[in-house]
Amino acid sequence: MGVIDELVANNGAFAAGFEKRHLPVQPSRHLAIVTCMDSRLDVFAALGLNDGEAHVLRNAGGVITDDVIRSLALSQRKLGTREVMLIHHDDCGLQTITDDGFRNELRESTGVAPAFAIESFVDVEADVRQSILRVRRSDFLPHRDRVRGFVYDVDTHALREVVAGEDAA
Repeated sequence: MGVIDELVANNGAFAAGFEKRHLPVQPSRHLAIVTCMDSRLDVFAALGLNDGEAHVLRNAGGVITDDVIRSLALSQRKLGTREVMLIHHDDCGLQTITDDGFRNELRESTGVAPAFAIESFVDVEADVRQSILRVRRSDFLPHRDRVRGFVYDVDTHALREVVAGEDAA
């Protein structure tokens, strides 16, 4: 049995333990969270969230890409979210590579340079500040005033807030 087969079986047992219910498509807390795909981050448990309370968008590094802006625009304009929480974390895999190095690795392996940005970084707090500013500066998002960024400690599971440059003034 492969890993996916095992997970499908786990889902059967999980689903059998619930009564049928339908939650609204709009998140009840009107919140969207953008975070990293890192498997050490259990966003719902770490924040005390329940199903149906927030949209959670994940990618490598929790980067604010065009696709994340697309998802946030839909989340805000069609599904009622008004706040954005950004959660990056320490010990991130994107801190262990360089954009040029990974881009060259992909080009050597495939013969084609990727069209997407790699978005590696060295300073996690600076990366959070950059992400906050990308959200706040997007004309596609009507709710840009309540955007906050955090760094999650993967060992202690604690959040620490990062103040964006515009906030520090």
